[in-house]
Amino acid sequence: MAKEFPTIWFQAAACSGCAVSVLNSLSPNIKNILLDELIPNKHINLLFIPTIMSVSGKPALDIIVDTKKTKKGEYILIVEGSVSGDGYGEVGDKSIKENIEELAKDAFMVICLGTCSCFGGIPKGKPNPTKVLSTKEFLDEKGIKIPIVNIPGCPVHPDWFVGTIANILLFGMPELDELLRPKLFYNKLIHENCERRAYFDKGKFAKNFSDEGCLFELGCKGPYTHADCSIRSWNSGVNWCIQNNSPCIGCVEPEFPDLEAIYKKTYWKK
Repeated sequence: MAKEFPTIWFQAAACSGCAVSVLNSLSPNIKNILLDELIPNKHINLLFIPTIMSVSGKPALDIIVDTKKTKKGEYILIVEGSVSGDGYGEVGDKSIKENIEELAKDAFMVICLGTCSCFGGIPKGKPNPTKVLSTKEFLDEKGIKIPIVNIPGCPVHPDWFVGTIANILLFGMPELDELLRPKLFYNKLIHENCERRAYFDKGKFAKNFSDEGCLFELGCKGPYTHADCSIRSWNSGVNWCIQNNSPCIGCVEPEFPDLEAIYKKTYWKK
């Protein structure tokens, strides 16, 4: 008997960049994810996602109400974007906070998609004028205990999302690190497989962005950023930040975008 995972993709304080990134998934593509069975006899049923759904207004919001009522304890809640403070942001006649609280209470699990949802991201950057929280911070504040998977990135790589979904369908909750990120994608430092690692080991550091050499002295966060960009690449394997002559900005880490805090980490010394 086929197992269906009804899914609500709720967009909070975000730019929709993570949704757009996931929609550009190559293999499997978005059609495979939404309409086909990624895993035999198991599939997600994406019921609500404002970015691409054709229905809007009350009929769209009624889908959320019906899912909470008829699929209690069965549906996956995907939260894209951070949880903004009181008075900032509404979906329907409820605040972002109220919507997420109500949805999370009756969900099977929560997937936090993108750094904004996982850690607060750019909306939480100093001085955080809208009093943003990460999804986990908000749920902890409300005393809601529920399995959480963090898939950070600004934006998230489509493979990280699709691979996590496939893992959940096959095996259940993936193995997570201390920040609730799937170890399958966030277990190694970018620095370990960086194509400029040899320059670092030789002490050859670029002084300008067009120079040969390691980009560490130009602000690269690769030595303390846990992601597989250096071996996975982006845009269907075409390129990634450092190959494009740009430093890693550490967008999967909780300190992003207030990057001065990342230098205080104790597990890395130059």
